[in-house]
Amino acid sequence: MRDHVRRALISVFDKSGVEELAKGLHEAGYEIVSSSGTANYLKEHGLSVREIADLSGYPHILGGRVKTLHPSVLGGILARRDFDADLADVEKWNIPLIDVVVCNLYPFEEVAKRKADLGDLIENIDIGGVTLIRAAAKNYRYVTIVTDPRDYGTVIEEIKSLGNVSIKTRQRLALKAFAATASYDSIIHFALSKALKEEDLFPDVYPVSLKKAASLRYGENPYQRAALYAQPLQKLPFKQLGGSELSYNNILDAEAAVKGILLLGDRAGCVIIKHTTPCGMAIGKDLPSAYEGALACDPLSAYGGIIGLTREVDKDTAVKLASKFYEIIVAPGFSTEAVEVFKEKRPNLRLISFDLSKRDELRLTKTAFGFLAQEDVMAPDPDFEGGEWTGERRPELKDDALVAWKAAALAKSNAIALAKDGATVAIASGFTSRVDAVEWAVRHAGQKAKGSVLASDGFFPFPDSIEIAARADIALILQPGGSKRDEEVKEACIKHRIPMLMTKMRAFRH
Repeated sequence: MRDHVRRALISVFDKSGVEELAKGLHEAGYEIVSSSGTANYLKEHGLSVREIADLSGYPHILGGRVKTLHPSVLGGILARRDFDADLADVEKWNIPLIDVVVCNLYPFEEVAKRKADLGDLIENIDIGGVTLIRAAAKNYRYVTIVTDPRDYGTVIEEIKSLGNVSIKTRQRLALKAFAATASYDSIIHFALSKALKEEDLFPDVYPVSLKKAASLRYGENPYQRAALYAQPLQKLPFKQLGGSELSYNNILDAEAAVKGILLLGDRAGCVIIKHTTPCGMAIGKDLPSAYEGALACDPLSAYGGIIGLTREVDKDTAVKLASKFYEIIVAPGFSTEAVEVFKEKRPNLRLISFDLSKRDELRLTKTAFGFLAQEDVMAPDPDFEGGEWTGERRPELKDDALVAWKAAALAKSNAIALAKDGATVAIASGFTSRVDAVEWAVRHAGQKAKGSVLASDGFFPFPDSIEIAARADIALILQPGGSKRDEEVKEACIKHRIPMLMTKMRAFRH
C-alpha cells in the first residue's frame, strides 16, 4: 500500500475543547479534514483545515443535509488496512484514508426538551454524523472514533506516547460510540412517538435509552453496587433537599411512599413505609394529625422507615417528624423553615421533594425470563354508592373504607388492612394465606379492630375469613369478589350481620 498522510476527520456540533484536540493532532502530523461549520471554527483558532468538499470532490447539497455521505469519505474510514481487495479499491479510486474520526451529533435531545414542533424535531435528526460514527466504530481495528470531549485528552496522550491510539482504547471508544448512536436513535423514537401521537402502549419493539443519573451508595446490601438511571428526555421527578446519599433501597422505599401519596390524593394524608411495605396510612385535618394516625398503626415498624406526605411540609409538621428517627421524608415540597428544622435536628435525614405530576404510563421490570411491561396504575376507588352490597349500606364508613382499601392496594399480596377513624389500625402484607392475613391483622389491631373496616386486595376463597371478622366485630368488609364461593361468603356476612361491598376489582401488588 502506498504511504498515506495520517488524517483526522472532525465534524462536531458540540465544539467544547475541539480546538485543543485538533491542535494536538496537527502537531502529531495529522491532516485535519472538516465540514463547513467545524472547519470555520478551527480556522478561526488558527488551524490549517481541509474541507470535506475538497476531499470528496463533491459540494455540500440540499442545504447542508448531505456533506459527508460520499464514497471518498466513507471508503477512507471503512477500508481495512490488511485486506488486499480494500486496498486495491483505495488505489484505484484514489481514496484518502482516514485514521481518526471525531464526531458528535445534532442536539436532538435538547431540541426535544424544548417541546419543539415536529418540523424542528425532524430537522435536528443527524444522518451523516451517525453514519460516520458507526463506520469508524465498525472499523475500530484501524480507525479511532471519538464521540465524547472527555476522551480528547486520552487520545492525544496516547498518540504522543505510543504513536497511535492503543487497540484497547479504540475498542472502548467504539463501544462508547455504538452506545451513543443507539441512545440517539431511541431518543428520536421516543420523541417522535409523542409528536406523532403513537398510541400503542405495547409495540413489537420498545427501544429504551437510559443515562446514569446518579451513583448510589450501595445496592440492597453493602456488597452490591448500584446506580440510578433515567430516560434522557425526562427530568428526574425529585430533588433531594437534605440528608445522606441515597441507596438502592432508599429509592425503592421512596417510590412506595410516592404511590401511597398518590393513592391518598388531595386529602391531608400520610403513609409510612418499611421495606417497600406500608405499616401505617391515615388521613386527617392536617399533616400532623394524619401522621399521628399513621404512626399509631405500628409505631415499632415505623422506626427507621420512610414517611410520605400528600402536602408541602411546614415547620410544625417538621418539628413533629424530627422527634423520631426516619430514613426519608417524601412530599410534594418543603417550606424553607421545615428544611432548617430538619438540618438542625436530623441532618442525615433524606428530604425528597417529588413532583407528583410525573407519572409513568409503563412499568418495565427485568426478570430472568425477560422484561415484563405493564400499565403503571394503582387500583381505583371502589364505587361506594353504586357497587354491589351485601347487607346494610354504611355510607358513614366511606372514609375508613377508602383508607383500608388504599392501604391493602399498596401492601404486598396477600394483603388485609383494617381502618378506623381515618387511619389504619393493622396492615397484614405478603401473606401466602389470606385467612392467615386476616387473623394477623385482627390480632395486631386488638381492641381497635372493633368497629373497623376490613379491606382485602383479593377475593375470599372461603367464608372462614368472615368468621374471624365477625368475632372481631368488624363493621364493614371490602373485597373484590370473583371466587366460586362468593355466595357462601355472602351468606356468612348475612349470618353475622356484617355489611360487605364487592369492589369488582383486584388490587394485587407483587
